[in-house]
Amino acid sequence: QVQLVESGGGLVQSGGSLRLSCAASGRIYSIDAMGWYRQAPGQQRELVATITSGGITNYVDSVKGRFTISRDNPKNTVFLQMNSLRPEDTAVYYCNAAQTLFGVKYNYWGQGTRVTVSS
Repeated sequence: QVQLVESGGGLVQSGGSLRLSCAASGRIYSIDAMGWYRQAPGQQRELVATITSGGITNYVDSVKGRFTISRDNPKNTVFLQMNSLRPEDTAVYYCNAAQTLFGVKYNYWGQGTRVTVSS
C-alpha cells in the first residue's frame, strides 16, 4: 500500500498563488507517475497535471502556463505550484500515484485538499 498525504490548500484571491505538496509513504518503490486531479462541486474529477519518474509532465489545457508540477524523487514528494489562480480553479485537489508491481497496476489517492479562489 502507498499512503499519500496532501497539504497546502486554502483560500486565496483571484490572481494569487498556492503550492500543494503530496508526500508518499509505505510501499513506495516502482511508482511510475504521480499527479494532481481536482473535483469541483457537481463536476467529475479531472486531471490537472502528471509527472513521470523521469520528469515528463502533462497538463490540462486550462492550467498550462499557470501551474507547474514537480517531483522530488528521493523524498517521494510531488508539488503543484499554482499561479494566477482563477475562481474556476476552486476545487478539492487530489494527489494520485500510479504504481506497477510484478505486472500489476495500482492506483492510489490522497484524501484531498481544498482550494478556494475568491473573485
